[in-house]
Amino acid sequence: MKFLIHGSIAYDLLLSHEGSFVDAIDPKTLDRLSINYLAQGFVRHHGGTAANISWNLALLGEQPMAIGAVGTDGAEYLTLLKDRGIDLRYVSQSRTAITATAIIATDSGERQISFFHPGADGEAALPDFSDERDTAALSIISPRNPLLMLEAARRSTALKIPYLFDPGQVVHAFRQDDFRTALQGSRGLIVNEYEWSLASVTLGWDESEVVSQCGMLVRTLGDKGLVILTKKEAVEIPACPPSRLINPTGAGDAARAGLLFGCARQWPLVQSGRLAAILGSLVCEQEGTLLDSLDMDLVKQKAKQTYGEALPRLQ
Repeated sequence: MKFLIHGSIAYDLLLSHEGSFVDAIDPKTLDRLSINYLAQGFVRHHGGTAANISWNLALLGEQPMAIGAVGTDGAEYLTLLKDRGIDLRYVSQSRTAITATAIIATDSGERQISFFHPGADGEAALPDFSDERDTAALSIISPRNPLLMLEAARRSTALKIPYLFDPGQVVHAFRQDDFRTALQGSRGLIVNEYEWSLASVTLGWDESEVVSQCGMLVRTLGDKGLVILTKKEAVEIPACPPSRLINPTGAGDAARAGLLFGCARQWPLVQSGRLAAILGSLVCEQEGTLLDSLDMDLVKQKAKQTYGEALPRLQ
């Protein structure tokens, strides 16, 4: 199946702090915040929402088509993605700007503080993807330049390409009317627990109102799993515990790939959610967002061990 994956293609600078971000913050002095954390760990990896989600779908044997941008330093990254079978026809390359860069700091409690420089994504234009209107099984509009996200939602709605809307850490950038319009044309909203606290305020909608407008609300809850709400059911999926916790960065994107995979196959929601949780746990077991490979037997084993029953056929 073909999937259209709108989002960022970025380099990730991952920092790890052996302590709690919260312990160093005095809520009474937030208006004068000036703080420094020691980062005991530092690594640089490939990342970005479009790249991460596409990568995991390719590992599942699918045909992801990334829609994003890279900069003057992006040639090596494009080769890496192409070698994995990711279709790059809708990825532009800037001649003047660098590739987007995310700086992500994680503490011992899995709390994260991130900064994102859009680079080439800040000057990119949305390509014409109308040729995919009859071939794309499902699309996801994930975090990148917010204006391009809204335009992608408008075009996808006009082309009748089904999509999930994933505002991520740029949720604060949307005005209420734009955000509502993007959701009303979608098949569902995907957010983590913190993003939902912001999204619900901006939208002025509670969970039931979101579901009534777009049909589905997915809330990922980190080590507590995820919850999927629709007009017909509410499904709670416990987390799949990683064999070892190294870094959770990228786990959410892996989970989104699993959810897309299951939804496109019309799996029961509980099974789609379980695959999402399993893929997310595998990313947590390593440093970096891109799994080198995906052992299908291991995925099946984790499903049986964690949930007591097998997943539907994966390939």
